[in-house]
Amino acid sequence: MTTVSMDIAQKELPNLIEDVVLGGRVVITRNSKPVAELIPMPHERPRPVFGSAKGQVVIMDNFDEPLEEFLVS
Repeated sequence: MTTVSMDIAQKELPNLIEDVVLGGRVVITRNSKPVAELIPMPHERPRPVFGSAKGQVVIMDNFDEPLEEFLVS
């Protein structure tokens, strides 16, 4: 995490943003007290598409028949 004063943040904002894009965090201070933090935006997770697995799952005709290993003799 990088800590910079308000004056430096105003002069170096493009460079600080580049650091944040690469995964860093930047704390901006005024009179040696933290007043703001630059953090990366969360990545939006892709939404599932209904029906996208169509044809990838096959249910066999004997799906609900008892398994031989579990038959009681």
